[in-house]
Amino acid sequence: MPAIRSDEATVHELHGVRFVSYAHPATGSRELAAWRGEIPAHTPGQAHTITREEILHILEGTLRFTLDGEVHDLTAGDVLVANAGSTLRVDNLSDAPARIWTATSLGLEAVMADGTRIRPPWANSPQPS
Repeated sequence: MPAIRSDEATVHELHGVRFVSYAHPATGSRELAAWRGEIPAHTPGQAHTITREEILHILEGTLRFTLDGEVHDLTAGDVLVANAGSTLRVDNLSDAPARIWTATSLGLEAVMADGTRIRPPWANSPQPS
């Protein structure tokens, strides 16, 4: 299924953020996962260490990324490259919602500050319904 229409995307909610998943094995991707993140205004992020590289492209709004302790305030059109093993936090400090497009390789895990491992369903192999 090389074309995924917007109404075919799978929606997940976590930590106050809406993840709209497009590319994963159930939609035909063999190596990559890609999704749109919708982050409401004034949403604090959760620091987590990523096990796969992520490319995050800001589609709309302004976001504060903290990557390995370094702060980056980015706006629409900007891109952040977060390498595997990096600790990442994404905060929306603004009065407006923000949207990002993220791509990674399949199998991504997020290791939270308390050691909890999250295997996001939008970055793994959901079963076709």
